[in-house]
Amino acid sequence: MGTSATKAKNKYNDKAYDAIPLRVKKGYKEVIQEKAKSMGLSVNSYISGLIEMDIKSDD
Repeated sequence: MGTSATKAKNKYNDKAYDAIPLRVKKGYKEVIQEKAKSMGLSVNSYISGLIEMDIKSDD
């Protein structure tokens, strides 16, 4: 099994975050990764930011 630090991180993540699995067409993952990298972001931050901007634009 994992170390106690890993277990603690997983416990925190389970408590603090919801997970949304995402499937994209073959080859598109790399496009998303490169775009995020070019902006200095992780893929998670890039996608989360896009969703947040879209939600805020509805207001």
